[in-house]
Amino acid sequence: MGDVHQLIMTHGRREARNLVDPKRASVVDVAAAVLEDESNALGITYSGFCLTSLPHRKLAPDAEWRRDQGRVTLLVEPGKERKRDGSLTPVGVPYGAKARLILLYLQTRAIQDNSREIELGRSMNDWLDRMGVSAGGSTYKAVQEQATRINLCRLTFFWDKDGAEGFAKENIVNGGIRLRDDDGQGTLWRETVQLSETFFAALKRSPVPIWEPAIRHIGGCSMAIDVYVWLAYRLHVLRDPVPVTWKALFTQFGGGYKELKHFKPEFRVALDLALAVYEAARVEISDTGVLLHPSPPPIPERKAISR
Repeated sequence: MGDVHQLIMTHGRREARNLVDPKRASVVDVAAAVLEDESNALGITYSGFCLTSLPHRKLAPDAEWRRDQGRVTLLVEPGKERKRDGSLTPVGVPYGAKARLILLYLQTRAIQDNSREIELGRSMNDWLDRMGVSAGGSTYKAVQEQATRINLCRLTFFWDKDGAEGFAKENIVNGGIRLRDDDGQGTLWRETVQLSETFFAALKRSPVPIWEPAIRHIGGCSMAIDVYVWLAYRLHVLRDPVPVTWKALFTQFGGGYKELKHFKPEFRVALDLALAVYEAARVEISDTGVLLHPSPPPIPERKAISR
């Protein structure tokens, strides 16, 4: 992806768009926006989410989600919601970009405040606004749906080290992330929520820093978010180049795709976007998979570019 950043630095965004395949013009826009962004804001995610991921698309309400990736396995079981008649109905596991953004906010605030009790209210509203997610209309309903799924699901990470679990099977959020009626101040969320003790402890043991604007610029593509946090976790600790086969990429990122041939073009797009926001990443893609090179951390030094 360095070629795109270099094109922008040399020729500016408009001319760079003319110098690449038209299908990559939107990637040029993302890369240019990142180069122009002077924010130093950091986000935090748990290492387990860098090696596994939630589904990209909606599953059947009662379907559980399992991803096995080498030394870690993620299991997400859907919770049930009580209806007015007293019956319990499965709500499905969280999925897509909005679920990932909500979880990123919770994890970031927990580490920043060193507390499993997390402020919502205006703080969460402002963060979602920065991510380009407004709490209005259909977006309001979509965000609430994912919040409900996160509230009720049971989530377990299994690590292969000594056969131990990353943390116990439980709801990772206590108290519920719930919208409320707008109070006229733009505060749509209940004031606080708590991460479970075991998830908070696991997060503190293994936090992974990411660059907040990177998530904002790719926040509409769940696979791009997954690829970015994976690269943020892996590249800066490498000592030598590491090949990753298409089979391994399919196992990690291809949940929901029946065949590798359907997954490959989607992964290429997601990787293109992830590299657009991780300027220093050195990744080669080929017919056999990708080659990861040792790279600086994902938090860039800012520099101005011409338009």
